[in-house]
Amino acid sequence: MATAWKDALDRLGVTLPPVAAPVAAYIPAVRTGSLVYTSGQLPFVDGELSAVGKVGAEVDVEQAKEAARLCALNALAAVHDLVGLDQVARIVKVVGFVASAPGFSDQPIVINGASEFLGEVFGEAGVHARSAVGVSELPKNTPVEVELIVELDQEVG
Repeated sequence: MATAWKDALDRLGVTLPPVAAPVAAYIPAVRTGSLVYTSGQLPFVDGELSAVGKVGAEVDVEQAKEAARLCALNALAAVHDLVGLDQVARIVKVVGFVASAPGFSDQPIVINGASEFLGEVFGEAGVHARSAVGVSELPKNTPVEVELIVELDQEVG
């Protein structure tokens, strides 16, 4: 997979951003054995949230899907900073949280923004297990938060 992710990001017109600074007492990613767990990532672009508010009220589904995509990109940046994306064997799991207006029930569609992006970047290795959870509030009034569990190539590191 060594540089396939770079080629995919280039094809998508995307570059890895700097790792988002934690907003509380945690670190962006932790490695244990052959797994990397990211902290929940928000849709920051140049230090600003791409959207704020609840999905189904202030934020529409397409904006929320894009926010989920940005969360996944920021999670990849955290993985890359810790171990390098060349070591990624596969995306194991995505957990997505959606700040949902009352009655909003399309959380899986929103988190597809992250899932589809990871598939575009890693192909079959980007296919993963997933949870998409509706919540009443998220940090900083963000509409979406995403965390990843990533398996590393056993031969590399």
